[in-house]
Amino acid sequence: MCNSLLLTKCQRVFFLSLVFVLSSLLLTHSSFGKEKPRARDLGISFDGKTGPFNSITDVKGVEVGHVTLISGEGALEAGKGPVRTGVTAILPRGKKYDPVFAGWYSLNGNGEMTGTTWVEESGFLEGPVMITNTHSVGVVRDSVVEWMHKNKFYDPIFADYFWALPVVAETYDGGLNDINGFHVKKKHVFEALDAARSGRVAEGNVGGGTGMVCHQFKGGIGTASRRLDEKLGGYTVGILVQANYGGRDTLTIAGVPVGKEIPDLMPVYDESENQAGDSRGSIIVVVATDAPLVAHQLKRLARRVPVGISKLGGFGSNTSGDIFIAFSTANPGAAKRKGISKVDMLPNDRMTPLLLATVQATEEAIVNTLIAAETMTGINNNTAYSLPHDRLTKILKKYNRLADLRETHDLTIKQLSKVKTLGGAELDSELLEQIKKKYPHLLEKPKPKEKEKES
Repeated sequence: MCNSLLLTKCQRVFFLSLVFVLSSLLLTHSSFGKEKPRARDLGISFDGKTGPFNSITDVKGVEVGHVTLISGEGALEAGKGPVRTGVTAILPRGKKYDPVFAGWYSLNGNGEMTGTTWVEESGFLEGPVMITNTHSVGVVRDSVVEWMHKNKFYDPIFADYFWALPVVAETYDGGLNDINGFHVKKKHVFEALDAARSGRVAEGNVGGGTGMVCHQFKGGIGTASRRLDEKLGGYTVGILVQANYGGRDTLTIAGVPVGKEIPDLMPVYDESENQAGDSRGSIIVVVATDAPLVAHQLKRLARRVPVGISKLGGFGSNTSGDIFIAFSTANPGAAKRKGISKVDMLPNDRMTPLLLATVQATEEAIVNTLIAAETMTGINNNTAYSLPHDRLTKILKKYNRLADLRETHDLTIKQLSKVKTLGGAELDSELLEQIKKKYPHLLEKPKPKEKEKES
């Protein structure tokens, strides 16, 4: 047995190791602390391996920022509220100007994503991707131009001469938000861009997704990622969605007809509107990867997004704006104005795992949206209800589709053990109690080595 001094050292090493793993978990799994639960925290299983944050920011360099605007209640008074909206910014290489190869695709074009004509023509995305509500596209676009100029986020043709065609996408939040009050202002766009960071991404009723509805439950922002095995290149695909689409009857999670199992909790709208809604709405999806893909290959990734949406029951209805953009952070400097650029390109024959990863991460990102979103009441007391976690897990269990929590998280835990930055997370009694319930195997103390018997 360890002597008292050795036992103290053993305990010290064990405690530090435990702090490392659990602190990393705090950074990633929103079921701890004040963070919201995610799909895997409820025992919903998905195919494929995730990155450490299971987020679009698992693609190195990608940053995300949100500004959420919530104020007022009661009857709609245009220009005053109630306000339930916001703006989200995705920067492919953070605050560094270096255009990325990109491609875009529209499944159903009842929506808007500005700047895509030039993306199609040039093969490059030259700035951030912004997402907001339908009637704020103009102010967001103009504000991005000003932000780029102010921060010299461009490569001038000469002197201070530059032009920009920002990419700004939208979905409609007029069921909950005073959309004709134009509450998203330039300062909010600047705040979202300046606040963009790597790491964990807030989901649900945040940013551009604040007032959105998905499959007639409360929707919004969601994210997920997939990381390929090293033998396939070790590349990462990250997805961010703003989900505001779909009817209840087609909602399917983990192969289970959840929408048919929960026919109640339909959105309650003013009589002047379509009370239950239908399959109207839209979904914007941003695909990021570090795989060395060029423009036409990234369009191929964008065209696989609808497969992931269809696994949840989306099909691109007449009134839905289903628009997607994909970019690669590989090949820095490829868009330089002078000289000859030499780029790396993954052979098409090696793209299949990336296409599958796009489908898988899109599916999970949408489910994460539904899990994170909370019931919201907006204009005229219109209400969109959240997907009830307790009923969802009971339904999944009924169909034998609820996984053991350890099975849904073990892979991520192993990945997180490699994370070096702890982020100052602290262990408290409440957290330890949650750990005991969800991950008891992490609290098992190592058995001390027996002292060798004397010969």
